[in-house]
Amino acid sequence: MASLFAGPADLHLHSNHSDGTQPPAEVVRQAHAHGVRTVALTDHDRTTGWDEAAQAASALGMTFIPGMELSAKHEWRSVHVLGYLFDPDDAALRAETERIRDDRIGRAERIVRNIGRDYDLHWDDVLAQTAFDATVGRPHIADALIARGIVRDRTEAFDGILHPREGYYEPHYAPDPLTAVRLITGAGGVPIIAHPVTSGRDRMMPLSYIERLIDAGLGGFEVDHRENTEEGKRLLRKIAATHDLIVTGSSDYHGAGKPNVPGENTTADEMVARLIAAASGSEPRYP
Repeated sequence: MASLFAGPADLHLHSNHSDGTQPPAEVVRQAHAHGVRTVALTDHDRTTGWDEAAQAASALGMTFIPGMELSAKHEWRSVHVLGYLFDPDDAALRAETERIRDDRIGRAERIVRNIGRDYDLHWDDVLAQTAFDATVGRPHIADALIARGIVRDRTEAFDGILHPREGYYEPHYAPDPLTAVRLITGAGGVPIIAHPVTSGRDRMMPLSYIERLIDAGLGGFEVDHRENTEEGKRLLRKIAATHDLIVTGSSDYHGAGKPNVPGENTTADEMVARLIAAASGSEPRYP
């Protein structure tokens, strides 16, 4: 299996079908330009960019791994579950992603109304920053604030107006991680928790809950990510070794939306091979 693809592999990139700033084909081209040879497109709660990304990857002699970043929530924690090689037509998973996307639209509209009480911002401004029928989220509101000249960049937007302490924030629907893991495995995919330790152990899901996720079919953790703490990485590697889980590393590239660069963290060939072998919902697209 490993001979069919070539590293380096970056398994976490976003296009403008969710909150990235570039079309899927351009995301793949950027990854190739940075030396990546196996790539996964993991837009939030949708798979609409797969075909375009796969065609671009094939043209460049790259392997494409179909993926998605499924929104989840554990207590007060936002948890993102990367799903790889699942069946995109699985009824239960599609119904859940549609529910998430529908709620995100309503939530975004509520946030814009809140901000509009104090700033010159309107829903049409946000729509102007949203490509196609992309999953609308706070990054698009940030881009609208930038276009209006209210903030300079996404970082300023999220550190200021879009920060929950400013009072404009609204919650949104997301399933619990256990449900997310079961949905992905039920669709023949492999679930990997994205950037699980971005603020240390105190913000990580409790170990007892992680054990439940493993029992439910959790495939592993995205360990090498710029936002994970060093202490957290050590803990995740220990858990992964104990349970023989997959360990990935990725850029979480968003185009101009974040400073992350394709290939800044990569996944070992052995782990990519394990990921492919563990999935049954869809196939990698080899060059």
